[in-house]
Amino acid sequence: MPPTEPAETEPIPAWLTRLSKTRRKKDSHDLQDLGVALVEMPDNRLVDLPMDEILLDAIRQYRGTKTHEGRRRQMQYIGKLMRRADPEPLREAVAAMELGHAKDALALHDAERWRAELIASDDALTQWTAHRPQADVQQLRSLIRAARKDASVLPEQRSGKAFRELFKFIRQHPAESSDDT
Repeated sequence: MPPTEPAETEPIPAWLTRLSKTRRKKDSHDLQDLGVALVEMPDNRLVDLPMDEILLDAIRQYRGTKTHEGRRRQMQYIGKLMRRADPEPLREAVAAMELGHAKDALALHDAERWRAELIASDDALTQWTAHRPQADVQQLRSLIRAARKDASVLPEQRSGKAFRELFKFIRQHPAESSDDT
């Protein structure tokens, strides 16, 4: 005898389609973490984000709270408010800000590397100026000479001014092409 097929597909029970408690808790913690990132953002960036006034006020109130317990409870409240907000534009804004910080850090490390290379060898000057034709080479050479002179002095007698000026000059002249190694 052939198996009987149901005329209609049976609906899926609600308990199978809802998220588990573990998943809901993880989502809640993720929103709280996003709230922490939002709290750390500068006020001028927060104003431009697509969030309701209540959430913005809660973030500002968190910043004004001094006690540990008060901050903890306010952060939970921010997490609760985040459940009503669309988190994707907020996540994108936080990611963009973190990317900007990472780019700034890379630029600083790059400038430090170039300063060390320029002080160490004359060949580095040729490489550096090849990617920065707009830079004043004569001024750069005098800064390198002063930094080398300062480096040759005993550590107790160094002023560090030449190193700072060379670093500042390097930071003011970014490379025109991205492959400056």
